[in-house]
Amino acid sequence: ETSPSVVFENIQECSSKCLHLLLENISGLAADEDFTVEVIPEINVAVATFTKSIDTEEFVKKCSQNKRVKKFKMTVRLLELTRSIKAENVPASVSTDYITVHFESVRNGGGTVSDVQFFPEENLAIITFSDHKGNT
Repeated sequence: ETSPSVVFENIQECSSKCLHLLLENISGLAADEDFTVEVIPEINVAVATFTKSIDTEEFVKKCSQNKRVKKFKMTVRLLELTRSIKAENVPASVSTDYITVHFESVRNGGGTVSDVQFFPEENLAIITFSDHKGNT
């Protein structure tokens, strides 16, 4: 199974708005409707996640050949599928059972949780699912 997410690296030359427009131009899809973009400025990276089913491998090829992507000196690759996520700002008073039930909730887009590592002093938890589909 192919990841629905694509990583753009070296985005410092391209504003968030410009990146959204570039993605719309290359994919033919609409931002917010068909994909979301999370910009992580501290490491000059953005992650585009497609909610509409597309061939992300083909999209990466198109991006790599795109003259604007080349001009901005960005690199593009598929985001690896993972079974674990990090939850931040988790109140220290919450139990690991509550975290498990929350992330197994179908309404929250979860799946079967196989492990929870809770760090109350840091207000974060690492949740591992039985398979990568649970981490949506």
